[in-house]
Amino acid sequence: MRSLFATVGQVLVVREDQINAIAAVSGSGPAYLFLYVEEMTAAARRLGFTEEQAAALAEGTVVGAAELLRRSGEDPAELRRRVTSPKGTTEQAVNVLQDGGWPELFDRAFAANIRRSEELSAG
Repeated sequence: MRSLFATVGQVLVVREDQINAIAAVSGSGPAYLFLYVEEMTAAARRLGFTEEQAAALAEGTVVGAAELLRRSGEDPAELRRRVTSPKGTTEQAVNVLQDGGWPELFDRAFAANIRRSEELSAG
């Protein structure tokens, strides 16, 4: 069965009690990424770019970064470090994002997703 699924994508074998967590991470993951692009686009608009310019900047950045991640095989944290100069502009922005509580925010979002999956499966 595993080889059958491997023909259409990556196969990850997990415990049954992790199914809702998979849905929280990967099943809903595209929505999280699209939200990120929405917010990047909106922020670029607030910086004075047109809608088309803002969308091109945000979408191109995400697509390019995702392709680099896929092709490089590197850990995302390492790739982030490589494009973040110490005391530079990117470091300042990353610090703001990290200080905003991203780890806790993701934990809360995934927990809400899992909680709702459990409610739906309970009927």
